[in-house]
Amino acid sequence: MKRVGAHVSISGGVENAPLNAVAIGAKAFAMFTRNQRQWHSAPLTAASIDAFRRNCEEAGFLPGHILPHDSYLINLGSPDPAKLEQSRKAFTTEMQRSEALGLVMLNFHPGSHLNLMDEDSCLKTIAESVNRSLDATAGVTAVIENTAGQGSNLGWRFGHLARIIELVEDKSRIGVCLDTCHLFASGYDLRKPEAFDATLVEFDRVVGLSYLRGMHLNDAKQKLGSRVDRHECIGKGMIGIDAFAHIMSHPALEEIPLILETPNSDGWAEEIKMLYTLANE
Repeated sequence: MKRVGAHVSISGGVENAPLNAVAIGAKAFAMFTRNQRQWHSAPLTAASIDAFRRNCEEAGFLPGHILPHDSYLINLGSPDPAKLEQSRKAFTTEMQRSEALGLVMLNFHPGSHLNLMDEDSCLKTIAESVNRSLDATAGVTAVIENTAGQGSNLGWRFGHLARIIELVEDKSRIGVCLDTCHLFASGYDLRKPEAFDATLVEFDRVVGLSYLRGMHLNDAKQKLGSRVDRHECIGKGMIGIDAFAHIMSHPALEEIPLILETPNSDGWAEEIKMLYTLANE
């Protein structure tokens, strides 16, 4: 089964995320575990944790169908020692919050060198950041999201992802989430089934399909290889509907979260319905 959902709100408490997912017909969902615009948040309460777990169970969401995302403030490859330490502490805290909620994954953006260090040094720093958080937690997989390649962000080439994974000590707790808009913006064509398949073959060759833990489904406002991260609604951008129809029938993408981050949250229910129509589900 395809597990399509969206990145839903946690307004009022994390326990509301599964309820918000149910309301749009989702079979998976993403969320933040705290306010992603702040470095520090109050600890999760026992009541919120219990309610979250109960709401997930009642709605039929298994931990592998839920892909929480860390704060966008975090830069695990920062060349600034103080900011790097701040990011590492925040990332470990988010791993611990995911663990407390009974979740098994945490999605993160790799990091940026800010033009102050070379790429490989930054990739090594990112991997060491992940290693530290894995050592401090149990059971949660760190899931790297590919990027569009804006500015000094790393992770826009499959080789970047492979290098981080190579340097992560516990290979059982590292994975990848592929964002379709980011793939397209960074130069990987998806527009036709044969193009999508070629990209997935390349991913398997360089990184390995065994590391794929989820996808973000977003069309793209900008052209192939633009390295500009601008999401568009499904079928209304430069990627086009054929790619998403192919995703919904692709056998390698069963039972992983397929998460919408398209710009019109009011349309998510219709987009989810449309995607399931394409899959005849």
